[in-house]
Amino acid sequence: MFKKSLTILSIASAFYLQAQDVSIIRNSVDVYSANPLTGSAKFNAMAGSMGALGGDLSAINTNPASVGVFITGNISGTLAINNSKTTSSFSNVANTYKLNNADIGQLGGVAVFETSGNTPWKFVNFGVNYTNQNLEEYIETPANSSYKFQDSNLVDTNGNPVTGTFTSLGHAYDRTGNLTNMNIAFGGNYDNKFYVGGSLNFKGATIEQYDSSRLSLDVDNNNSYVLNKQGTPYTEDANGFSVSAGIIGKINNNIRLGASIESPTWWTQYRTYSEVNEDNLGYYFDYYDEDRKFTSPMKATLSGAFVMNKNFAFNVDYSLGLTKPKYKVQGPAETQLNDFFQSEYKNLSELRVGGEYRYNNFRLRGGYGISNSPFENIYGKNNFIGKRETLGVGFGFDFKSFYIDAAYNKITTNSTNVYGDGNYYSLANNGDVEFFTNNPNTFTSKLEDVKNNVTLTLGWKF
Repeated sequence: MFKKSLTILSIASAFYLQAQDVSIIRNSVDVYSANPLTGSAKFNAMAGSMGALGGDLSAINTNPASVGVFITGNISGTLAINNSKTTSSFSNVANTYKLNNADIGQLGGVAVFETSGNTPWKFVNFGVNYTNQNLEEYIETPANSSYKFQDSNLVDTNGNPVTGTFTSLGHAYDRTGNLTNMNIAFGGNYDNKFYVGGSLNFKGATIEQYDSSRLSLDVDNNNSYVLNKQGTPYTEDANGFSVSAGIIGKINNNIRLGASIESPTWWTQYRTYSEVNEDNLGYYFDYYDEDRKFTSPMKATLSGAFVMNKNFAFNVDYSLGLTKPKYKVQGPAETQLNDFFQSEYKNLSELRVGGEYRYNNFRLRGGYGISNSPFENIYGKNNFIGKRETLGVGFGFDFKSFYIDAAYNKITTNSTNVYGDGNYYSLANNGDVEFFTNNPNTFTSKLEDVKNNVTLTLGWKF
């Protein structure tokens, strides 16, 4: 058995990887800053494009003026059935993993209060909507024997110093968890021409994240070991809050325009992580706790809709991030992250289009969305978080008081998967530190993630 005698310190090829796991960067954008990928079946079928139409509880996430469009009370619940397939390709070899889960994707209701008397305010409404998104993701990159690194600070079982070569046998990012969002919204209908609304948004996230490499060691008979990245695995429980406001204007019987803005989300992250440190007795492993304050970007959305008649409506949304992610500085780690986001992060934008056709009590819907990668200049394009395309189709039946909707979404993301470059450790069966080594190499693989989601919504109008 071999053990490290001291830590190797080296200059990493990218400063942001020295002290931070790549998954922190990915989760900062993909989890804490992204637009939600789930909602009611109607919302999903139209790829979330409802900013100038409103009238759906999940559309509060896009434009809270949506709650002002309702003219009847409404309660709905949505079952989300998710299938994901993730493929990581490295040197013409690919690993593919599939995951399946089902959960409650959306619950909500709106209460409608029709005004009386001689006032232009026709309705004053109050709505609550809850969404739940599964964050499970497993990315395993294949082995490549040409990727090696040496470690000259090993000692054998007799205490003799030796130099060994580690060979990469693969790498894995493994994430589980959920992202939730509860909107408490107020809205009104002014003279059937303008619809306004505001929302208080309470968000939550639970994450368990692993970053591990399988390595073989030549001076140990090429035995293989699974080593975790320093600082991982870690768990995070986070709470966030934002406010949003919006307006929808009916220009004429056919044209509607909408605009909304959401403040930054102010997150508090409670994290427990694993780390190897050194004292005068050698290396030791322990768990540590920390709190972080994170602010996601402010967002604005502009929308336009064409309503041909009572049978057909078409909507376009364009959303743009107005600021950059930022951590409250409590030490060098947050400074590194902020410097990275300041220099490398580009504003995240998303375009969504959607339409609905009605025939008697039958509804047919479709939509498409595309969002850019905020990272374009490191290791090529689409780093960490790639370009995302969303295709939605669905249908529904309206039975006067009750309605049922179904939707299918295909969400495809292509990105560059970055891993390696940092300290890694493994533990023996008795909990002692077995290895603590530095991998000076940065590797990249091509990553394709395809999500096939089915949602079913049951609602009641009153």
